[in-house]
Amino acid sequence: MSKTLLSLDEVSELTEAILRAAGADRQNAQPVAQATMEAERDGIASHGLIFVPTYAEHLRCGKVDGKARPAVHCPRPGVVRVDAGSGFAQPAILSGEPLLIEAARRQGIACMAVQNSYNAGVLGQHVERIADAGLVGLGFANAPASIAPAGGKGAVIGTNPIALATPAGPDGQSLLIDQSASVIARSEIARHAAEGWELPAGWALDSGGMPTTDASRAMEGTVAPAGGYKGFGWGLITEVFAAALAGATLGINASQFRGTAGGPPRTGQFFVAIDPEATADGGFVEKLSALCDAIGSQGARVPGSRRRKARIHTRMIEVNEKLLATLRALEQPPA
Repeated sequence: MSKTLLSLDEVSELTEAILRAAGADRQNAQPVAQATMEAERDGIASHGLIFVPTYAEHLRCGKVDGKARPAVHCPRPGVVRVDAGSGFAQPAILSGEPLLIEAARRQGIACMAVQNSYNAGVLGQHVERIADAGLVGLGFANAPASIAPAGGKGAVIGTNPIALATPAGPDGQSLLIDQSASVIARSEIARHAAEGWELPAGWALDSGGMPTTDASRAMEGTVAPAGGYKGFGWGLITEVFAAALAGATLGINASQFRGTAGGPPRTGQFFVAIDPEATADGGFVEKLSALCDAIGSQGARVPGSRRRKARIHTRMIEVNEKLLATLRALEQPPA
């Protein structure tokens, strides 16, 4: 299939134009467009332009409110609570982030709960901003149910990612861990279905609970948990933080991040920001560097290094003509 090259600025501009045409205002469209561009830049195409038609569809059907204004509250000194108002997660998270960082610097640790939200996109993007402020960032995001418990067939939790980012020391060493409770993100299975690609074995189960490499059948079934029952347990921890603690909708009750049925998903996110100077008494950077050296000295990849390398070198991305044609058609408001 032929492909077209787009610059990163063109990715951002195209995404924003599509979201605005579908009904989002600038305050909501810009953060989502920025996040989409960053996903493509960092080599995470499963959360990039391929998701934009779904965003547009959900704006038009009311699954996400493109004119939402997040409500931010601080019920306790170390707690920030954000009601996304059924809007996009990105502007909601950004609205409470400065208060989270301020509270963590003041007290050593703080948390932020986001409820009535939507797909958070690349969770690592959000914790990286916390790390850029000199803090350790930990994030959780729940999603509509797509993973069944070990021994079961019915989905109970979503792919429920967890992410950790650390501030870089003088030597530039840092960690970024961003992974889901499933073998692969559901958006990657959707991407394979859209491209007509076969799935690798072990990624998914069909609606009858049987392993499948057919992406279309996998979309009607469940995603395999990473590490079997351990992956399910990991996702369950995320569900407690991002849904139960955040006051958001459980994955079993949330509408899917695809299709038009079910209304807003109202899922949640939860973030913890920690000042390492308050907890480690000056020893954090040294220990982090030792950890990174222990990994890198073996020729292994330090978590986060691939994304950082991609963002340094990526100036243009390839977009297949079929997806680009879909995007161009969405760029103009409906007649």
